[in-house]
Amino acid sequence: MYRQTSLTHGKAEGRKSLNAVGVAMSGGVDSSVTASLLKNKGYEVQGFFMSLNQPDLSQQVERVKKVAGHLDIPLTVVDLADEFKAAVLDYFTQSYFAGKTPNPCIICNPRIKFGRLLEEILAAGCDCMATGHYARIILDKNGFFRLLKGLDPAKDQSYFLHRLTQKQLARILMPLGEQKKENVYKMAAALGISGVHGSESQDVCFLKGQDLKSFLARHPEKDKGAGPIVTLEGQVLGRHQGIHCYTVGQRKGLGIPDATPYYVVALDPLNNAVLVGKKEDLWQRELSVEKVNWIEGREPVLPSEFFTKIRYRHKGAPALVLPQEKGHYRVCFHEQQLAITPGQFAVFYHGDEVLGGGVIL
Repeated sequence: MYRQTSLTHGKAEGRKSLNAVGVAMSGGVDSSVTASLLKNKGYEVQGFFMSLNQPDLSQQVERVKKVAGHLDIPLTVVDLADEFKAAVLDYFTQSYFAGKTPNPCIICNPRIKFGRLLEEILAAGCDCMATGHYARIILDKNGFFRLLKGLDPAKDQSYFLHRLTQKQLARILMPLGEQKKENVYKMAAALGISGVHGSESQDVCFLKGQDLKSFLARHPEKDKGAGPIVTLEGQVLGRHQGIHCYTVGQRKGLGIPDATPYYVVALDPLNNAVLVGKKEDLWQRELSVEKVNWIEGREPVLPSEFFTKIRYRHKGAPALVLPQEKGHYRVCFHEQQLAITPGQFAVFYHGDEVLGGGVIL
């Protein structure tokens, strides 16, 4: 457990002990174990649940109430549905119809979960917020908070947290960052909460029970309709039913028979076209990013080489990062990478530390 500090301009000024902690709870095993662990360590724990108009909202609320009741901690349901729609759902739909592939969790974390929910937790009298994320936060000797990978490489969630700020990190605890998932299940059993928490979900919270195409179909006003499927050489091979139904690297659903499969290599919203090629056309060595967040609050010395991930499940690769005009950065990998996708995020690491990241153009 790390002692936090209050920050001014990214640096710590004095220390204060933390007694009251608001835990962001979903009813799943990770947040349930987090709340139980903190309570057993002597913290004054309160549970907070975000109401976002999830498809299974009533079931989730009942599940969280069951966990909170078992742990004997108070629970507050915070209605953030309007804020979530404006910050996350609108971004999500607009990105797809613009030919980009979004990552809603990355946007939600700084603006909703560690933004508005953190504000509500602090306003309720808590000293900080805790979550069940598999990542670590430490305070260095110079007073800066550092975000590190979780110790479990299979569950590390630091990629999703790269847009957090020093001010936010100062008020966050992530006690599971030092744990492996298998140990968390054992801890749940030892703490007496096995069978109380719900099952673990791998879905985007607002898509549970529905596919992406059905979700986007609720926004016909943004749909440009059918258009051509074109090779990189300009040959029209077929028709698509909307570029929002495709993403770079996609092979299935193109309906283009050939001796070797075609893949989506780019989306052209200006001409409402899906560009296709062979697998070798998906490999690239360079990309550009915008809207970069540096966790320290300032740009590092550049050009520099960082270990870079271009999607959550990407194993990462060394790349040279160079500043460009208008807040853009060029990222040059040593080796070509497969399916670099506009709208996704490139995240920069130095060892286990997350330095920051930006949106791939």
